[in-house]
Amino acid sequence: MFRLPEITVMEYPEPVTTAEHIHSIASSKTSEVTIAGVPWPLYKVLALVVGLVLAVVVGVVAHSAAPAVLAGAAVGTVIWLVLGSVQRFRG
Repeated sequence: MFRLPEITVMEYPEPVTTAEHIHSIASSKTSEVTIAGVPWPLYKVLALVVGLVLAVVVGVVAHSAAPAVLAGAAVGTVIWLVLGSVQRFRG
């Protein structure tokens, strides 16, 4: 009979989805958000979230994926580029 070796499960060093972690992100004054240990600029996260929300809304209203994907991608791209330019201009 073939036996697999036991796998040791280690705890993640810090909580990722707890209310404290979300509160620390919301209350921080930095312009970066850590997602899975990788720092993301806040404007990129905002652009992705707004694009996704708009894609869902247009998809529900239009009952079609094509306009939903195009609208979400267009708005997400515009927000990404505009806010990225504003951040570079200020910084």
